[in-house]
Amino acid sequence: MKIKITALALSLFALTSCEDFLEKPPVDRLTDETYWASEDNVRSFSWGFYTSYFSGYGSSFSWGKFFSGQSLNDDFSPSSPPQFRRTVPTSASSGYWTFSYVRKANIFLNRVQTVPMDEEAIAHWSGVARFFRALEYHDLVKQFGDVPWFEEELSETDTETLYRPRDPRDYVMDRVLEDLQFAAANVRESDGNDGLSVNRAVVLAYLSRIFLYEGTWQKYHEGNNAKAQEYLQAAKDAAGQLIQTGSYSLGNYREVFNSLNLAGNPEVILYRHYEPGMITHALNSYNNKEPQTGVSKDAVDSYLSIDGLPISLSPLYQGEKGIENVMANRDPRIHETLVSDELRLNGIASNYSTTGYATHKFLNEVIKDEPEGSSNLNYTDSPVLRFGEVLINYAEAAAELATVGGAALTQGDLDMSVNVLRDRPGVMLPHLQVMGDNAAVDGMVYEDPNRDSSVPSIIWEIRRERRIELMMEGFRLDDLKRWKKLEYTDTEANININRGAWISRVDYPELQSSVVLSDGEEGYIIPASAAASQRLFEDPRVYLDPVPLDQITLYQQNGVELTQNPGW
Repeated sequence: MKIKITALALSLFALTSCEDFLEKPPVDRLTDETYWASEDNVRSFSWGFYTSYFSGYGSSFSWGKFFSGQSLNDDFSPSSPPQFRRTVPTSASSGYWTFSYVRKANIFLNRVQTVPMDEEAIAHWSGVARFFRALEYHDLVKQFGDVPWFEEELSETDTETLYRPRDPRDYVMDRVLEDLQFAAANVRESDGNDGLSVNRAVVLAYLSRIFLYEGTWQKYHEGNNAKAQEYLQAAKDAAGQLIQTGSYSLGNYREVFNSLNLAGNPEVILYRHYEPGMITHALNSYNNKEPQTGVSKDAVDSYLSIDGLPISLSPLYQGEKGIENVMANRDPRIHETLVSDELRLNGIASNYSTTGYATHKFLNEVIKDEPEGSSNLNYTDSPVLRFGEVLINYAEAAAELATVGGAALTQGDLDMSVNVLRDRPGVMLPHLQVMGDNAAVDGMVYEDPNRDSSVPSIIWEIRRERRIELMMEGFRLDDLKRWKKLEYTDTEANININRGAWISRVDYPELQSSVVLSDGEEGYIIPASAAASQRLFEDPRVYLDPVPLDQITLYQQNGVELTQNPGW
């Protein structure tokens, strides 16, 4: 995660007068006393966190978190599925077992107290500093589990604190919750650049995301229902508080992802702004002219029919032979996400997909044939936080909370979350209903025959809604991890991950000969056909990354044991 909003920074710089600039001390005289002297400088320091946590569509040829983990989850079918980490790294590296952003946040928090500002400003910026510290620790805990908690700036000579043992996961996340709750109480509702800067809505949205993750982790991995209840309640309350403000609403689904400017979009809580020739990206191009890692049959099949039923139950489903049949009578979000009028096949289309199913969710049609629609010159704005995620966070937190001793999931909970998503303009699906632990539509209880039997029916449907609403936005791998469901990614056990569209070679004589079909001359496209290239899920240790060996040795040299994660 970790945007300095370049356009904003440059505009602020341009507004600085020559006289003001000449009064600034030279860089070689910049000290704590000279820098931490105004709120403007505090704000400038905060921008140093933005590109690290609000990456959006990234920059140049990176994609930020979008499509991240695409080849390791069940939404995509690569021709060569990567494997989970198999070896222990020998050394720490940038982004791996590093606490530099924790240190930066602690310095920020410490220095804010010394700046000549009123108490409201000090409280606001203290909240912002603690917010960024919380984001970094969430990332560290997701990756490693237990990690040492540092809440003060440390010097290199303070070896006793520097080489402290790992703190338990729940201890660290309790501190993260304290940080986020402080931020939610003290960060301003608006800091002058809504959508481009941290405000209370941003804090609440992240609080709902982080503690949905941690609450479900505690339930499914640790078996700690008491802690799961505490965290899930925090997630539900944060999402509920943001929903109740009435500040956000849903509009056109695809416009959230392919707009040239997201300013004023009613769904967007935080976004990254791009400018031609200044800061651009390449994700629009990937949806335009380049070969794609295709969406899996498993993902395509997860979209409901327009009657609100799974395709295995709906009489409206037209079957899978032909793109027009696959797309007929489906949840309209499938049309906003995937190209619905053609298959793009290797040997026929230069921008082919490994499964035939191509994505256009992020494609801006206005610039697609312009230079800015190609390469790394794209300037469509990127959502960082959006209201649709908050709604589904609320629904899942409420449903999971009911399983660990919290309040029962009610129809009211669904009506203020999932059913708002289904009422989105252009979607308008029948409402999801809850009857006991069961899912229902139009008063009829139904049971998806493809449901994982370990997952209650209503939670299964909420997870489906989450998968569809957030398709390709970088959430799926994290979701599978927190649910303890990485077995879904096994390409042999779940063959529909390694399948694409159903075609007949007779209908496509120019089809690349390397394209393998499941039944010889016809059948499903099999992107990864070699047995040796299959991804098998056999080792649960991969839910957490290993601690690098040099850090274990370094701790030992300082008389402290740094424990390794289980199985590594």
